[in-house]
Amino acid sequence: MIQKFIEENYEIVDFEDKADIYIINTCTVTNMSDKKSRQIIRRAKHKNKNAILVVVGCYAQVAKDKLEKIEEVDIVLGNNEKSNIVKCIEQYEKTLVTDVMQQKEFVEFGCTTYTDKTRAVIKVQDGCDRFCSYCIIPYARGRVRSRKIENIVEEISQIAANGIKEVVITGIHIASFGRDFKDGTSLIDLLEAINKIDGIERIRLGSLEPTIITEEFLARLTKLEKICDHFHLSLQSGCDETLKRMNRKYTTQEFEHIVNLLRNAYPEVALTTDIIVGFPGETEKEFKSTYNFLSKIKFMKMHIFKYSQRNGTKAAIMENQIDGNKKEERSNILIELSDKNEKEFMENYIGKEVPVLFEQIIGENIEGHTKNYITVKVPKNEAVDNEIKTVKINKFENLALIGEII
Repeated sequence: MIQKFIEENYEIVDFEDKADIYIINTCTVTNMSDKKSRQIIRRAKHKNKNAILVVVGCYAQVAKDKLEKIEEVDIVLGNNEKSNIVKCIEQYEKTLVTDVMQQKEFVEFGCTTYTDKTRAVIKVQDGCDRFCSYCIIPYARGRVRSRKIENIVEEISQIAANGIKEVVITGIHIASFGRDFKDGTSLIDLLEAINKIDGIERIRLGSLEPTIITEEFLARLTKLEKICDHFHLSLQSGCDETLKRMNRKYTTQEFEHIVNLLRNAYPEVALTTDIIVGFPGETEKEFKSTYNFLSKIKFMKMHIFKYSQRNGTKAAIMENQIDGNKKEERSNILIELSDKNEKEFMENYIGKEVPVLFEQIIGENIEGHTKNYITVKVPKNEAVDNEIKTVKINKFENLALIGEII
């Protein structure tokens, strides 16, 4: 959306500055997300009461009637309408939200992805057909729609020509890429095409449905030298009974097999995940099963979320909702485990030499990431941003590896 405005000669300013148009791109994954979106809407209008305030995104998609009643809101656009945001604002249509569930094809934005750093985030797919019991996203984003591979390759080629070395492949459920094409095309076909693009040196994958990782998938993936050995596998729970209530499509035994496949294929692989604690019906025994499983797997990092009821989902009306204090207690236990695992993983790199793509100056250091997405800092006495340099790691400090370029 930013790129659309830039191409039409609009000036982009910081959200905290006074502007003529404010764009609030909303999330609706939890009730708290909705609340925060409403708070930001009101905050924006206070900055300039004469500004046009536009609400877009997932909350706009599922709650247009509520948003229309908020005095500060001038325009409401659904997810399908984002690609025409400049035209919609200039024509000042009050509300334009079509039924996303009826959308059959990926909506192209018609411009190159905006980026101001050393990596570009490339959206290749939209929608989700999984219908996990806690999730509203399929209703906000619709069914799976994939971009044509030739369009993605064309965009990334333009990005590479501008000097960007790393792309992140993302979407709502990228493991489903190609499923709507009906010709056998899948995510691995896309990755093989991207791997051939000159100038791109790293291909990083966004969150993955674990079941996409098979021996056949890895046999092709490991031949792609640009793939980053960092995989974010969305687990959600380490207990089979909880996974079943969540409507996840795998067991802990199957997940462990997937982890072993990845670790055999990539010796330095970094595995991260998402975990929900306090899901309806989660007993002490189930939580202990989750804790024991996570202790066994030893992810590099875990993102811990306390379950939040989301109206419109099956989980919101399940029996045995968990007390907030109990959720907080379980969350803290898993955060402590995550911190311990991260520290152990990082300390293994002390004394090693690793290639780092440097991205930005922060304070007295220049910071970048290894291929497996470990943050590395070196003194900023060299202008090496957007370059890959070998770094010798000296210590682990403040969640980052500290070293020197050799």
